[in-house]
Amino acid sequence: MTSETEKQILSRCKDDDKTSFRWVVQTYQRRMFSLALKMLADEEEAKDMVQETFIRVWQRLDSFDLQRSFSTWIYTIVTRLCLTRLKQKKTVCPTVADEQVLYRFASDTDSHHALENHEWVSIVRLMAEGLSNKQRLVFTLCHLEGLPSSEVEQITGMNERQVKSNLYAARQTIRKRLKGLGYDED
Repeated sequence: MTSETEKQILSRCKDDDKTSFRWVVQTYQRRMFSLALKMLADEEEAKDMVQETFIRVWQRLDSFDLQRSFSTWIYTIVTRLCLTRLKQKKTVCPTVADEQVLYRFASDTDSHHALENHEWVSIVRLMAEGLSNKQRLVFTLCHLEGLPSSEVEQITGMNERQVKSNLYAARQTIRKRLKGLGYDED
């Protein structure tokens, strides 16, 4: 549910208040970029998707129901844009350099190590090989973005069974991928 303050800001956005919309962009752009980067494994394309997301939000704000969750609505927009982009683009295969990034990250003893964008790209490219777009989306939303299953269902339009099935398949594929790279299950 959208908070009262956010509802007021969104209401002003609906009245073409650009200052309020700037708040929306500043509040949500990092999360949208994070998701787009993990989905597309390409920093420039992720930036394009975020820009396109906010253009669509601005154009379609009049159709947004203030009683609904804004974050779910905006996540839905960015995920649909990313899925469309994934269907259009060629598959990019992981490289030896991508594997080296994973090895470096996995062996890093600093638990506060924050992944840089290019490191996310390498790891996602490596782990996502063999995943369908839906599996990649569900895995990213659930595990990398930490969204609850109920919100993932709303964002993707999948039912609970479909989310669980895609998540299970993604985990199995990633587990096999890690095992093939020499990481044993502990």
